[in-house]
Amino acid sequence: MSQVEVLHPASTHHHAVRVTADDHIPPTQPLQLNLFPDLPSLLTGHPSVHLRQGIINASTCLSSDMESAFPRDPTPSVAQESSAPNQGHAEGAFFVCDLSVVCQQHVRWMKVLPGVRPFYAVKCNPDPYVLRLLASLGCGFDCASNGEISQVLSLNNSSSAVNPASSIIFANPCKPTSFIHSSRRAGVQLMTFDNSDELYKIHKSYPQAKLVLRILTDSSKALCPLSLKFGAAMDAVPGLLKLAKSLGLSIVGVSFHVGSGCYDPSVYTAAIRSAREVFDLAAMPENGGFEMDLLDIGGGFEDESFEEAAEVVNTALKEFFPDSILNDGETWLDHIEDNTSRRVKVIAEPGRFYVSRAFKLAACVIARRGPSSPTEDDSFGQDEADKDKEVKPKVMYYINDGVYGAFNCILFDHQVVHPYVLSLGGSFHVPSSSATQNSDLIPTGMALLPCSVWGPTCDSIDLICPLTYLPSSLAVGDWLGFDNMGAYTVCAASRFNGFDVSRVVYTVGEVGRDSGLAEEVLKALGKWAGATPA
Repeated sequence: MSQVEVLHPASTHHHAVRVTADDHIPPTQPLQLNLFPDLPSLLTGHPSVHLRQGIINASTCLSSDMESAFPRDPTPSVAQESSAPNQGHAEGAFFVCDLSVVCQQHVRWMKVLPGVRPFYAVKCNPDPYVLRLLASLGCGFDCASNGEISQVLSLNNSSSAVNPASSIIFANPCKPTSFIHSSRRAGVQLMTFDNSDELYKIHKSYPQAKLVLRILTDSSKALCPLSLKFGAAMDAVPGLLKLAKSLGLSIVGVSFHVGSGCYDPSVYTAAIRSAREVFDLAAMPENGGFEMDLLDIGGGFEDESFEEAAEVVNTALKEFFPDSILNDGETWLDHIEDNTSRRVKVIAEPGRFYVSRAFKLAACVIARRGPSSPTEDDSFGQDEADKDKEVKPKVMYYINDGVYGAFNCILFDHQVVHPYVLSLGGSFHVPSSSATQNSDLIPTGMALLPCSVWGPTCDSIDLICPLTYLPSSLAVGDWLGFDNMGAYTVCAASRFNGFDVSRVVYTVGEVGRDSGLAEEVLKALGKWAGATPA
């Protein structure tokens, strides 16, 4: 039975509300939860329900704009009102965020990495509900700028679950001096560095800071290698340690990052071994005699390989940091207020692991270029589409989000997205139909066309899918869906060409175990904030 703890913010001690899978069953009817007056309402129900409802509402709104003789119902239902996309843009693309997935991922983390406290990478997706949920679960936050720190500190106004001294790491090794000043004023002590100039800046602006030395590790097995930009080489470590000591600065730990989207978990072993070497070097009197007690193993955790990565991490920690291992049955929550033990505390900076699967995107087909009536030669059945032959797109589809919006992940995060049909000719009973060549996702018997999918802007770089297979009957007004859209998407979306950033609809999930957990967590947050659920 899954269980999470909710930190009680009213006390500096560790009091927790324990929630189990059997404590709550969400209602079967859609429920609106108004927990925070400055945020959209929450809904219950599976994300697919709200994807479809949003499409229905968009179609209704568009029809009312075109046929003024048939006005909209002035009193829409809760689900209609909350799921409707931007009323000023009836065809607007929109996300559906299932917060129960975030909760489910946290349960996975606690099961296999109970001794490693997650410091969520805010840059990955700074969604206000995600931050509140993770704060209530006791997670810390990896921040890289003043803006991110301010956003996390603002949670004190609603949940008060964040203690900035212990729950934020300023994990940017190369910071503007003004940011260091701001961290001092905010009381954020923990920050990383990897060069001597940074030490001089910190000495001048915030000598009381608790420093974490970021070391260079192999990030070649990641989608986004970071070692090109950050990390001190091992031969530079003794000099940095001595300089910090001469400046009277305190180094409390070591950090590394194997790269965002790491696909080879074995690299964690070498990185943790290197961190052990730095701990030993730092303890030598000639290098400063630092008694470090913090190990930050960074991010890079992928959903598909998470359990494998956790096994590698746990094995390496047992070998190189045996003093970090907790007793059976203990988790980092049991030691969250322990500031006296010399046990090495281990933290990590997961981002995409928590949020990637939690967000889905619905986008409307706004234009189509291609054959007006496909012939037999133009369309493909399943067997034909599986053939290993060069195929060029016969149809170009244009949707209302693109690489300047949510799909910036294609350019900046090296992602490949796969569209599937949400609605076709007004019908929602359509099998998932999305495929690259040789894919087994093609529905049997459905006529398909090789096509490309483009974003709405006037820039020719706005290409979402160079080649995919979609039903030959797909037309303007139909909708496509995209899964795994929670990481490095909305956080970097722009309003280029005047297009709006896609809005977000929130659900606590369908009836079931983890939706109950997410709903209880958010209800607790609302009570602590003085809000009354509607």
